Amino acid sequence: MSDASPDKLRIDRWLWAARFYKTRNLAKTAIDSGRVAIDGVKVKPSRQVEIGQQITLSRGWERLVVEVTALSSARRGAPEAALLYRETAASIAAREAQQEQRRLQPPSAAPQRPSKRQRRQIHRFIHRDQRDDEH
Repeated sequence: MSDASPDKLRIDRWLWAARFYKTRNLAKTAIDSGRVAIDGVKVKPSRQVEIGQQITLSRGWERLVVEVTALSSARRGAPEAALLYRETAASIAAREAQQEQRRLQPPSAAPQRPSKRQRRQIHRFIHRDQRDDEH
């Protein structure tokens, strides 16, 4: 599975190989912005990850807690990448509860453009001081 079976691997490279991020640069950016932690401690991209460590990462709405089960410095297909980690039961339950909560919330209404009449009223209101000064 892994190339030469490394004992340790950089966290940015492991996150990329495990397919959490599309590029190593995106993984590095996520780490630098504090969205990745190993065993509860925020890390730098060069931090070494070992088998058995727990990694917490945030991607958009998702917050995942995974345990490292294998190391690989090569990026492979999704089925092979899924063998590199195991998501904790608490993480799965929390993520599903959050998805359900978002599903139940009403969709946010996009702001509507003002009608022609409303635009005229806005225009009159904004420029009324200028008209008052002229008279």
